Amino acid sequence: MRRSGKEAWLGHLKAKWREIRPNLISGFLYWASRTIGATLRTTAKGFPEDDSRTIFCGWHGRSMVFSNYFRGRGYWVIISQSRDGEMQNTIFTRLGFKTIRGSTGRGGARAAVESIRVLREGGTMAITPDGPRGPSGVVQGGVVLMAQRSGARMIPVGVSARPRILFKSWDRYLIPWPFARGCLIAGEPITLSKDASEEEVEAARLKLETECQRLQVEAERQLGLPG
Repeated sequence: MRRSGKEAWLGHLKAKWREIRPNLISGFLYWASRTIGATLRTTAKGFPEDDSRTIFCGWHGRSMVFSNYFRGRGYWVIISQSRDGEMQNTIFTRLGFKTIRGSTGRGGARAAVESIRVLREGGTMAITPDGPRGPSGVVQGGVVLMAQRSGARMIPVGVSARPRILFKSWDRYLIPWPFARGCLIAGEPITLSKDASEEEVEAARLKLETECQRLQVEAERQLGLPG
């Protein structure tokens, strides 16, 4: 049966809303992130002056503080190809990051190849090694593989802010209050030779995981939180 004029009009409105919704939401989230980020009083400790061929690694739930502090430096990030990823891609691009699209679900192999090329050419990446799906606080193997194949160093990063909101999401996503204090602490580089054994690769993964956890606890303590 042919749809009535009213049904056709409503269908058109729904389609138009689906088209513009990602831009509206990403625009609002970018504005909110920058408004809060502009007021953050963040200290960064232990970061190297030369950040070429480096992968900064911090937990997914703490990415807002890091992305605001290091905005505009042309660091590379991996963004999923999902609908949410489209919004994240817009936000990170506007923050001055370069993006590679892919995740464990879609486009992961292509994203890994592109990331290895970027690192070999001297680029810097910021990666959430437990994202985009978790489990939270567990390093996935992809970042270690990228470091091994590219010869890049992995630098664990602990992140905190106070006062803040911790959402009840899988990653306990942190959003600082306006005028909050932020803290970023970088650890010692972790490297792997290209001919590393499976045992050495796993040891590097566990070391990165342990250091990310330790540094986050330290960042919490720096701000007077219990860690």
